[in-house]
Amino acid sequence: MNDLKNIVVKEIKVDSVLTKSNLPIAGYSINPYIGCPFGCRYCYAAFMKRFTGHKEDWGMFLDVKYWNKIKNPQKYKGQTMIVGSVTDGYNYFEGKYKRTRAFLEEMQGSEINLILTSKSALAVRAIDLIKTYPNPLVSWSINTLNENFKNDMDNAISIKRRIEAMKKIHNAGIRTTCFISPIFPGITDVFSIIEEIKDFCDYIWLENLNLRGTFKSDIINYINKKYPELKELYTNIYTKKDMSYWEELDKKVSEYSDKNGFMYVIDKEPFLKNPTDKPIIINYFYHEKIRQSSKNK
Repeated sequence: MNDLKNIVVKEIKVDSVLTKSNLPIAGYSINPYIGCPFGCRYCYAAFMKRFTGHKEDWGMFLDVKYWNKIKNPQKYKGQTMIVGSVTDGYNYFEGKYKRTRAFLEEMQGSEINLILTSKSALAVRAIDLIKTYPNPLVSWSINTLNENFKNDMDNAISIKRRIEAMKKIHNAGIRTTCFISPIFPGITDVFSIIEEIKDFCDYIWLENLNLRGTFKSDIINYINKKYPELKELYTNIYTKKDMSYWEELDKKVSEYSDKNGFMYVIDKEPFLKNPTDKPIIINYFYHEKIRQSSKNK
């Protein structure tokens, strides 16, 4: 883990913490911080540096946002708001600055559809506050049960602690999601993760590793060094654009779901009504392709 004392923390003033979202699951994105001390090597949000002017490496800076009080929160009734699209609202510094908590307190009574995404356990401290929202959802990113691989990829808390937090939130009557993302071909064991979390999880979202931007070469170099036996596989997927790995995994998940009584869908609305006591598995392997094809119509 990064030494938190070396992370450059700055408090900044912004007009609003509400940002219109292009995400398919939410109308607004709320990011109480800029940057993230978890420093995931595969994080697409690292592109933020192009606009913020930060010179520090991704994971080594954090801007703490203070915003004008949200006027008339009730006007957002029925809107879906996701906290943590390009940061982690429950990063290590939330315990001190409480900016995610400030947002949740301001929006109480608004009746928004609240989604919280994290790799942290701090949401457990906010259970009473989260429960004031109608049918909220808390999601954890988990793409391995191997703590050594986790440590190579991010500076967040252990997988074990994430799973413990998920269980506590679920047992408190709050919907939970396990976001198995990104799935590293040949490394992420989707089925072991599902078996580990299936009893305290309402949704399981599956998303493939999408190598883009500045981190592509870093990930490929890591694979070549640590998993040389996977070099050809990654070349096929990320250079030759071969989709067969994902198509085969899709088939295996479908068969697993049929065998175990899970509802399994592809690229559907992420909060489908659950007809069973088992989590709904939603496959987002093809969403980029589907979105692009829809644009071309």
